Amino acid sequence: MARHAELSELKLPDFGSPNRAPTIPPEAYLDRINKLRDKARERGYDSFVVYGDREHYANIAWLTGYDPRFEEALLILDLKKEVKPILIVGNEGLGYTGISPIEKRLRITLYQSFSLVSQPRGESKPLKNILSSGGVKRGGRVGVAGWKYFTDVEVDQPDTTLEIPSYIADTIRRMAGKGNVTNANRLLLHPTDGIRAVNDVDQLAYFEYIGTQTSQALRAVLFGLRPGMTEHEAVRLMQLNGLPLSCHLMLSTGSRARMGLPSPSNRVIERGDPLTVAYGAWGGLNARAGFVVASEDELPKTIRDYVPRLVAPYYEAIDSWYEKLRIGATGGELWKAVHDRIGDPFFGVHLNPGHITSLEEWLSSPVYEGSEERLASGTAINVDVIPATGTKYYTTNVEDSLALADVKLRRELEEKYPEAWARILARRAFMTEELGLRLTPEVLPFSNIPAYLPPFILSPNFSMRIAA
Repeated sequence: MARHAELSELKLPDFGSPNRAPTIPPEAYLDRINKLRDKARERGYDSFVVYGDREHYANIAWLTGYDPRFEEALLILDLKKEVKPILIVGNEGLGYTGISPIEKRLRITLYQSFSLVSQPRGESKPLKNILSSGGVKRGGRVGVAGWKYFTDVEVDQPDTTLEIPSYIADTIRRMAGKGNVTNANRLLLHPTDGIRAVNDVDQLAYFEYIGTQTSQALRAVLFGLRPGMTEHEAVRLMQLNGLPLSCHLMLSTGSRARMGLPSPSNRVIERGDPLTVAYGAWGGLNARAGFVVASEDELPKTIRDYVPRLVAPYYEAIDSWYEKLRIGATGGELWKAVHDRIGDPFFGVHLNPGHITSLEEWLSSPVYEGSEERLASGTAINVDVIPATGTKYYTTNVEDSLALADVKLRRELEEKYPEAWARILARRAFMTEELGLRLTPEVLPFSNIPAYLPPFILSPNFSMRIAA
């Protein structure tokens, strides 16, 4: 019998929330650096440079636990010598390096040009001298990682195209020789070969903590938003606790909602408005979209078939996505699962229907047409299918964070983090028993609104589900 989505009255359980965030032990950071060393040496590099700034913090934060706040930063690995990595920071970063659990295993070095404009200069060595002490030299092969790699569809020479600031890239090229400096982001970011694409038990437990926090915030909005509130008042329902953000918090209504990305404003929310809301912190993001109404009767007559026309087929695509999600699945299988159901131009699914997530919201994605890249145990992934219809039907969205874990990793998680494991099992039970989704054993949901999609925000107890 064909599976179809329907709108049903459901009781969303209280899955609980952790009181304390799991921590990443110092040994894990050292192990990550050593893995990067090994990978870089295999590629023939003599030194490796990792760039970071406030927006592009994740590589350095993942390797060291230090994240640039106001400034730029560099991490330098000398691959020819067994010496401490150099962490180069600006004036304000110098007082913040203690945030790294491995601070004493790093050579902290001040470079004042990484500081904000007009701050003191003149007390630090030239950048070329610092880079030289980290192994960057004439004729040496230097790998550079910032936040993205390129393909020959984009640029003529993707291997030597760098995205980091010119004043840093130019200095490295002058020192090593232009052809010796290459883009090495794939070593970190590639969805199957990158060392950041697979997580250990502590990192997954931290992501579960984050997923719980971000989804609880959205849950509060879904069940508490009322017409007459301003968008800012709606955000106050989230009771945010100060987690570092992976992106700007998004909540918008009315005509602004159709842009998807706006931050909240003083606009008063009106009955009948379209709504989009998303909240992401380091390790997870949740998003929902719908209309601020109690039922289809409050929608304009021309779109009162909003659920059967858009939301139901969308949710059926989500059902297919979850069914295909497993260790060893290819990104192409996930792409096809979505596009077989909502590939019609009306739905406007243009971006990757799913992506790898980490400390940043989007690490990379194996999910694209024809992809043969396979998902591995330890991968954290977001179900992120966005129908941009460009019509009065607006959109719908049920983005959540989750992970894949084999038997060994699941056992580790259960033994080391039993409360997180109990929440995961409860979410799985709700998704399979109440929502009718089909999950393989390796799928670990991190959201406290797992696949819960109320299209009418003023009737939050009515969600989509799959009926056989």
